[in-house]
Amino acid sequence: MKNIVLLGAPGAGKGTQAALIANEYNIPHISTGAILRKHIKEGTELGVQAKTFIDQGMLVPDSVVIDIVADRLGQGDAKNGYILDGFPRTIAQAEALDKVATIDLVLDINVPFDAIIERLGGRLVCSCGATSHIQWVDSDKRCPKCGEVMYVRDDDKPETVSARLEVYTKQTAPLVEYYGKKGNLVSVDVSASDTVEEVFEIVKKVL
Repeated sequence: MKNIVLLGAPGAGKGTQAALIANEYNIPHISTGAILRKHIKEGTELGVQAKTFIDQGMLVPDSVVIDIVADRLGQGDAKNGYILDGFPRTIAQAEALDKVATIDLVLDINVPFDAIIERLGGRLVCSCGATSHIQWVDSDKRCPKCGEVMYVRDDDKPETVSARLEVYTKQTAPLVEYYGKKGNLVSVDVSASDTVEEVFEIVKKVL
């Protein structure tokens, strides 16, 4: 299997598609967001630093994220391919990644921003790690997996989502051009009505 990078705005469904790809092709799904959230939950020094940026809709500094990714790619399960979700997010990160890895395919999931704002504004998370949407759960917002009350993450609140999309446009969207010039970019246009399964069928054809 190939070494894959997933691109797309916050809320574009990268994490969902990455998990499906990882399961289908038996490669690790490497999510910098998940790694950082683990540190935040455990209250590590890195987690405390990262939370101050994430809560404001800002990107965690490159120096922190690059070290995390380089270490993860060096682990044994990544030797036969992997899918990177949430990294790189800037040109500087992409250039740093080029020094430690060969990326075979960059998959850009392109979703309209208005659909993203609607989707993220209703996204719910649980302390057990499950995610859902307000339209899929009962009014008491109980987690369908463990029964605990689900909540909206600070970085999914409307004002923070707008800030995240602004940061994405300025710092991350240029990666489409960067990888386009390298010739390893494929863009997948997704409409607000497309289901997860429909998007994955498109993704599998690309892969």
